[in-house]
Amino acid sequence: MAKPAQGAKYRGSIHDFPGFDPNQDAEALYTAMKGFGSDKEAILDIITSRSNRQRQEVCQSYKSLYGKDLIADLKYELTGKFERLIVGLMRPPAYCDAKEIKDAISGIGTDEKCLIEILASRTNEQMHQLVAAYKDAYERDLEADIIGDTSGHFQKMLVVLLQGTREEDDVVSEDLVQQDVQDLYEAGELKWGTDEAQFIYILGNRSKQHLRLVFDEYLKTTGKPIEASIRGELSGDFEKLMLAVVKCIRSTPEYFAERLFKAMKGLGTRDNTLIRIMVSRSELDMLDIREIFRTKYEKSLYSMIKNDTSGEYKKTLLKLSGGDDDAAGQFFPEAAQVAYQMWELSAVARVELKGTVRPANDFNPDADAKALRKAMKGLGMGDGKGAGLVSRAAGTDEDTIIDIITHRSNVQRQQIRQTFKSHFGRDLMTDLKSEISGDLARLILGLMMPPAHYDAKQLKKAMEGAGTDEKALIEILATRTNAEIRAINEAYKEDYHKSLEDALSSDTSGHFRRILISLATGHREEGGENLDQAREDAQVAAEILEIADTPSGDKTSLETRFMTILCTRSYPHLRRVFQEFIKMTNYDVEHTIKKEMSGDVRDAFVAIVQSVKNKPLFFADKLYKSMKGAGTDEKTLTRIMVSRSEIDLLNIRREFIEKYDKSLHQAIEGDTSGDFLKALLALCGGED
Repeated sequence: MAKPAQGAKYRGSIHDFPGFDPNQDAEALYTAMKGFGSDKEAILDIITSRSNRQRQEVCQSYKSLYGKDLIADLKYELTGKFERLIVGLMRPPAYCDAKEIKDAISGIGTDEKCLIEILASRTNEQMHQLVAAYKDAYERDLEADIIGDTSGHFQKMLVVLLQGTREEDDVVSEDLVQQDVQDLYEAGELKWGTDEAQFIYILGNRSKQHLRLVFDEYLKTTGKPIEASIRGELSGDFEKLMLAVVKCIRSTPEYFAERLFKAMKGLGTRDNTLIRIMVSRSELDMLDIREIFRTKYEKSLYSMIKNDTSGEYKKTLLKLSGGDDDAAGQFFPEAAQVAYQMWELSAVARVELKGTVRPANDFNPDADAKALRKAMKGLGMGDGKGAGLVSRAAGTDEDTIIDIITHRSNVQRQQIRQTFKSHFGRDLMTDLKSEISGDLARLILGLMMPPAHYDAKQLKKAMEGAGTDEKALIEILATRTNAEIRAINEAYKEDYHKSLEDALSSDTSGHFRRILISLATGHREEGGENLDQAREDAQVAAEILEIADTPSGDKTSLETRFMTILCTRSYPHLRRVFQEFIKMTNYDVEHTIKKEMSGDVRDAFVAIVQSVKNKPLFFADKLYKSMKGAGTDEKTLTRIMVSRSEIDLLNIRREFIEKYDKSLHQAIEGDTSGDFLKALLALCGGED
């Protein structure tokens, strides 16, 4: 097993057992497997409490004492997933990897995901040990077997990785970084077709430190992350392998955190993946994986394993995880530091917001008005009443309607509306309503409304009828700027002859109502941070969330102060408050709100925090949730695509692909259909 660098902090969850006695352990395991049945609890307790080095000594002692092979006896006594996990722990790491690869290429079909995971993530030393172990265990050459079972560029990259010759010098040449960026760009984006050999050479041989700088410079030079270029230029298993290599270069623990999450999310558990990672990383970087998992997925690895597995198998995995980050007092300092760094990044980041819809060049409202009228055939036949039936019989040119409206800015759309009325004496919105229907109508008509009036209408609809759509109220009021909120108030008054505050007061109640009304005033401060005030605010947050050591005020007063802080402080100031909160409590404010609060109040506060941290990511999450699972939440999908298309939809797209490993374009394509799909893809603005 590769040892940590001299002076490096050990980040595994399994340690050498103090007072270790291999003969005593061998005797205990023999006793646990003697007679009818076996004491599985004793077996898992011993094996998960010893390091791999110590387990090898136990194997040797077992053979010396009883003349039997311990692994063979364990295989005989145990079954299923528990057996696979325990036996994996008993093998030396390189032999465990060798067995996984042998299984992946044996029989009909190849487990490419297993090959990618192992060969993309191992160090040079681990790769050399793997090749030697494979030769020793199977008397075969690993490279020859890989070549015999794979093909094309995928095969070539695997062979390059197998050599274990990645540069390890941390001294980086700026000139070489620039040259590699240029070579990658010319091999992909600038070339008709792709020069895969350049991608293989650079990503397969350069040091991690060098490549991280290449990735940073590539983004600055091209405006695209290297992952986006790989997705656009490569395909199939080769694409997946190269993306895995990039992820491991950026952060191997984050790569494995993502693999573990995907192994357990949804229906069914990918047990082979779960076992392989928990075994192989338990003495390397399990603590890092755990911290990243907790921060990225807002739940501990421990709790997800606990909810997704059972029996001795579960108990063994939980021991390997090393602890529960969700347990009281167990949100570990390392995990808090990750959260702190994320807030630090959000505090200094000045990301330019970009929409996907921009004003059309050579805009001609007269031509657009005429083209739209022509696209809505049959409108001249009567007074417009029942025009929908006439036009649909004659045929409506939805493609033209979609093309014009999704490729004009909102200001230009308002000019088209005015021109349409001037030329034809008709209301364009009314005519569109008569011509199109369903999801497409909601999307197109939403795009035709001025943004403030559209938001006002969405708020009105959220409060109409028997129930209230609290999620829509939160989404809009927690994310709009002061200027946007003030415009919404004016539009609401103009359109519905009632103030937004009165509407919210009559349709909501309690603390939730107070939060919404506070947000709806549009009086959030717009200055920078105040460090002394931030510390006071963080103390209030700690007290109301019941994790401060010394409460200093009555709860009602604290609740009001906490609401005031979240609803009125500026974004830069709140970022500092959230950092001070971590320093003060060792907890992340978002996770704490989720644990300590409930209902609509919790959802509103979480939305504010997420918006402060990374508003495009907040909307990316909302879009993902609107399309995952059995049905599609078309209302949320439409509302976000309409409202963010000229503000930050390009940023949302980037956050979406980064978090969910698929493009927004792909998600929409897989979840919608027909003209609604065409219009959404046009708004999306392209494939990442």
